[in-house]
Amino acid sequence: MRSVDGGNRWQDVSVPAEREMDFRDIAVFDDQSAIVMGVGEGAQSRLYKTENGGKSWQLLFTNPDEQGFFDSIGFWNRKHGLLLGDPVDGYYVVMVTEDGGQHWQRIPKAALPALSEKEAAFAASGNTLITGTGGKAWFTTGGFAARVYSSNDYGRTWQQAEVPLHRETQTSGGYALSLNSLGEAFVMGGDFTNRPGTYPNLANYEGGKWKLADNGQRGLRTAMSCIESTCVASGKTSSDISFDDGKTWQALTGPGFYTLAAGGDLILGAGAEGTVGILTLQRD
Repeated sequence: MRSVDGGNRWQDVSVPAEREMDFRDIAVFDDQSAIVMGVGEGAQSRLYKTENGGKSWQLLFTNPDEQGFFDSIGFWNRKHGLLLGDPVDGYYVVMVTEDGGQHWQRIPKAALPALSEKEAAFAASGNTLITGTGGKAWFTTGGFAARVYSSNDYGRTWQQAEVPLHRETQTSGGYALSLNSLGEAFVMGGDFTNRPGTYPNLANYEGGKWKLADNGQRGLRTAMSCIESTCVASGKTSSDISFDDGKTWQALTGPGFYTLAAGGDLILGAGAEGTVGILTLQRD
């Protein structure tokens, strides 16, 4: 869906031939150009690109691995980007593009830490993998091992760290990542089979280690977006808001959302049954 009036009205610009495809992520470059990621086993995982605001779409890339499954995409600019997929041959699939997604190259397995037992990545909300300035990138995993993998060289090599999130079931752990306006990393998660549960669901990287946030632990969190010092973290059942770059949090009234997007003075939320929420921030 595409809006040109701050989210008040929406136009369906879906990929015409793939109405039944499950799209989980989008990379937006400007008001005309975007790449969407569809998921599924093997060739069902695909990338499509538009350069005319969704009027037409080009099939950009199809998953070459029969056992593969795309999880998330992220771009530093129009040409350089990353793609995360479920493990194939015992390692996560991390692919790099340098031509805007036309071609992708999987990084060598030796550049990634080994998987732990019962570890998994979730194709949730388009936030499983994110990019930052100076070639930085992160992706998060869950299951019985909640981890964040990080790279400082445009995804060529990776390190991993345990994070203090809920990790008691195969469907728990890390679901999403985000950066605040200072460039500080946050990881969020929980368990989608117990979305409203009370458990550790948000942590930030501070002083060289991951620290649990004091946010009330009110259910699964799958997205976070910030405008200046104001940040919103959300999941299907509820949301939290911070006015100090994520240092302290309080409950935000209203519905929760699967994913968030921020720009200008607006934070948009996309939720269950096609709901869209608009939060307009008042600047001083």
